[in-house]
Amino acid sequence: MILDRISENRVLLEAELEPMQGQRFQPTGFADLGAATYTLPDGTRMLLVESAQSMANRLEATIVTPEGEIIPELEGLSYVATALTKPEGETVQVSTLTEAHRLASPFIISNKEFCAKFCEDAQYSEDSRLNWKSINAALFKYDVNSLLHGLFLSLVKGGRIKSPRLLSSFIEASDVREAVSGGVKKTFDPKGSLAHENCEKDVYANVPFQRTEYTAGSIRIYFNLDVAGIRALGLPQEAQELLTCLALYKVRRILDGGLRLRTACDLRLKGDIKVTGMEALPSQAELLEELRTSLAACKPYFAEPAVTRLADKLVRNKKKTENEDDED
Repeated sequence: MILDRISENRVLLEAELEPMQGQRFQPTGFADLGAATYTLPDGTRMLLVESAQSMANRLEATIVTPEGEIIPELEGLSYVATALTKPEGETVQVSTLTEAHRLASPFIISNKEFCAKFCEDAQYSEDSRLNWKSINAALFKYDVNSLLHGLFLSLVKGGRIKSPRLLSSFIEASDVREAVSGGVKKTFDPKGSLAHENCEKDVYANVPFQRTEYTAGSIRIYFNLDVAGIRALGLPQEAQELLTCLALYKVRRILDGGLRLRTACDLRLKGDIKVTGMEALPSQAELLEELRTSLAACKPYFAEPAVTRLADKLVRNKKKTENEDDED
């Protein structure tokens, strides 16, 4: 078992990265802020290349097909999917694998029948003490990834159920310098005096722009797996093993080829992976083998079938519609 190889309360991993080509790269940016730069007490200029939030999304995506389903290798893992019918009749398929906030998505947890069943399994009511063992068992039953990546069930009877991430990650760079450049979007009509008859938006004319990339003395990726947190969930040993294997499998999938963060931020490993808490990070093949064994062992703890499929109708968002009317 993978869990038996872990000797600490945390498995910490870090590795140095480098741009696939050249020296420049583009970090994550934030509205009204831009790149997140900061300075250490010793004066070293630092840069957040990829945030914990973004890395959580990337880790989640490692086991999802382009169609939004679980990859075939992990068929049998619990999650919730729903078919949402729009007012005009079109149906949209979403799931806890793809929706922001996972099980806490309003498009999923707002299903009254499912919400009631979840609360029953979790032995949860608004005015009683939280039974975390039952809550964690219910989360594992319906959506393993909600346990691994955390959630806040703000829409469920008082919003008392909060579960922190058990797996987190980020990428940062040290000794950074700006690499400022620019360009121009060119068109046959430089002044924008002409427009297409079907598009009145102000998207015409030549548009010059400035671009800020960065260079760095070092770029490093970090992962933190809270093994003590997994053991404290009160779940059976088989479930703990599955969560551990799934987390490390996602980490390995990222490191083995999931580091093309943006067009101008294509990174690769430089050197070995430093591991604390276990001897070494197992290969992707070994982790998958252990994971499939754990999936079979955990079948009694999942919903039957493992994919809970719901169906709901969508309506027009009144607040959004009112705001659009005010703008008009």
